[in-house]
Amino acid sequence: MNELLRQGGPMLGLILLVGMGAAAIFLERLYYLHRAQIKWRDFLLGIVNILKRNNIAEAVSICEETPGPVAQLARAAILHHDEGPVRVRRAIEETGLVEMPRLESRLPLLATLAHLAPLLGLLGTVLGLMRMLLTIQQKAPLVHAGDLSAGLWQALLATAAGLAVSIPAYAGYNLLLARVASVGLDMERAAMELENYFAHNPPAPGAA
Repeated sequence: MNELLRQGGPMLGLILLVGMGAAAIFLERLYYLHRAQIKWRDFLLGIVNILKRNNIAEAVSICEETPGPVAQLARAAILHHDEGPVRVRRAIEETGLVEMPRLESRLPLLATLAHLAPLLGLLGTVLGLMRMLLTIQQKAPLVHAGDLSAGLWQALLATAAGLAVSIPAYAGYNLLLARVASVGLDMERAAMELENYFAHNPPAPGAA
């Protein structure tokens, strides 16, 4: 492994750093989105049952303890339940505008790293070819195959490493985008359920 790193040149080490950064971002985002996507129908059903007992404080507390944007939408709706359907809708929309950027956080960076890796690999390839040409120039006309192996190894390793990092990083980026879209759809459906509930079943005034 150390020999490959040495033969790959400085660009290989940089590509590996990019790969580790991409892996760290992917794993962190995957865990975050896994926690964010709850069974929203069951959650809202439990909140509604609590609201039917006019226990606003308990409903808010459960929303605060539950991870994910759906719980935050429910919390916003409950806190503004006595201000009318229009205000409830606005509170839900405002909360959604805050939660969506959190879901998408660091995804642009992951996409950048996925596109950067093959470019670094290409640069490493060019540097390797330049190294080969320099060797030919210095040792011409008696150039042996072994004299060119170092530059060739550098070029091939850089290309391979760039692709090896870029392909899974880009696949991971698209996987995370799909998870974000899924959570976003859950948010839209939950928002409709919340608006409908508070429009037709407002909690009793003075409930706690």
